[in-house]
Amino acid sequence: MALAVGVFAAGVMASVTNASATQYPLSIENCGSTLHFDAAPERVVSLGQSTTEILYSLGLADKVKGTSVWFGPVMDEFKDVNASVPRLADNDPGFETVVAQKPQLVATQYQWHVGPKGIVGTTEQFNELSIPVYTAPADCVGKDNAGGGDGVRHEDFTMNLIYQEITDIAQIFDIEDRGAALIAKLKDREAQSLAAVNASGNSNVSTVFWFSSAEIKSDPYVAGKNGAAAYIADKLGVTNIIDSDEEWPTVGWETIARANPDIIVIGKMGRRRFPADDWEVKMDFLKTDPVTSQMKAVKNGNIVVMDAQSMDPTIRLIEGIETLAEAVEKLNASN
Repeated sequence: MALAVGVFAAGVMASVTNASATQYPLSIENCGSTLHFDAAPERVVSLGQSTTEILYSLGLADKVKGTSVWFGPVMDEFKDVNASVPRLADNDPGFETVVAQKPQLVATQYQWHVGPKGIVGTTEQFNELSIPVYTAPADCVGKDNAGGGDGVRHEDFTMNLIYQEITDIAQIFDIEDRGAALIAKLKDREAQSLAAVNASGNSNVSTVFWFSSAEIKSDPYVAGKNGAAAYIADKLGVTNIIDSDEEWPTVGWETIARANPDIIVIGKMGRRRFPADDWEVKMDFLKTDPVTSQMKAVKNGNIVVMDAQSMDPTIRLIEGIETLAEAVEKLNASN
């Protein structure tokens, strides 16, 4: 462990040393738009929990004048600071509510909140008020959101998209050293999880990620092959049994049962849009349904509860990697 800590510390120092100060005026390319900044913003409104938690992780809570689009409790380390930041809405704030905070930057996690057809507002509406909108690269790079819903991802998601968001925000606020240190820490955690799985000797492991279902007995929303959850599996050498370009396609339980994955990952979240948002409802269904109860993952107790945000392209994805890594390590004990 001492070696790992030493390597991490060295990586952080190297990254910080290479970080350079932001030169203003600054122009940043983001999701097909060019954003301009004459100075670091003093007021930012965030739409999306992951984006908010990235801002907090970079020490920018004092710049955040409003948050929205929450899926669950904030990270434990930010409970106190988050309590002092106005929550504009648990879900979707109104355009006027956002503008009333006089933001010099709106940072959004999803284009369906602010984008060409954003339900909070369009990019054009904010541009007319000279308010730059920064969109998380994970929601636009290699992904088509034109069809609505969760979009279709044509290119594999990678953590580099999260690192790009951290890098961009750090540059916008002239805190490149903090951005480099945060990325180094996340990369170290990824590497440690992979090393643990390799050391376990478990191979040819398969999984499915169940986010939720519109109705508990209807076809579940499961992770497609190119998204964040699939990245977790691929990073650890685990096979995601779902072969779809859709971010969260619906797939029948009979089809999933035929593939019979070694591990079933179920999402845990604070929202209650659907009954299956409750992980305990999911667990009960898996154990009592005539089809799912016969799957080997259910019989062997290889059902993993994972924070739903850790299945999505968020800063919490690293926690998803760690959670699945632990499940793969323990797999032999159940078989």
